Amino acid sequence: MVPSGLPNVRNLKDPENEDDTCEGIYLTEYARRQQWWGRLFGGNNSGPMSEKFSVATQIALGGVSGWCAGYIFQKVGKIAATAVGGGFLLLQIANHSGYVQVDWKRVEKDVNKAKRHLKKNADRAVPEFNSLIDQSTEFVKTNVIITSGFFGGFLLGLAS
Repeated sequence: MVPSGLPNVRNLKDPENEDDTCEGIYLTEYARRQQWWGRLFGGNNSGPMSEKFSVATQIALGGVSGWCAGYIFQKVGKIAATAVGGGFLLLQIANHSGYVQVDWKRVEKDVNKAKRHLKKNADRAVPEFNSLIDQSTEFVKTNVIITSGFFGGFLLGLAS
C-alpha cells in the first residue's frame, strides 16, 4: 500500500508475471518537488554551483568541507611526519651503531642518474596534469564563493 500524498506513483509491470502490476514511487522526483529542499539548496538543479545555491549555503558548504579536509590533513600530516622522522632517527642510530653500512658513492651515482632523467623528461609535461590544472582553475573562477569558504575552513581545520 502506497501512502497518499506521494507524487509520481506509477503502475509497473512485473517482468515475471505479466498479469501482476505493482506501484513504484519515484523518490528522486519527490525529493526535487519538496519545498524545504528548494529553499535550502535552491530550485535550479543544473548549471554551476554559483547559480544553484545561495551565498550563505555556498559559504557554509565550503567552510564545513574545508574544515573537515584541514582537520584530516592535520592528523594525517602529524602521523606521516612522526613515521618519517622516527624512521630516519632509527636509521641514524643503526648507522652509528654499525648495523647499517651506507655506500655513499653508489648513493651519489644514483642521485645523479635520477637528476639527469628528470632534466631530460622535464621538457615534456604530462597532458593530464595540464588538463587537471585547467579544470581546477576554471572551477575556482566559476565558484569563487564556495572555494573561498573551503579555503577558510581548511585553514581553521589545520589550526584546530
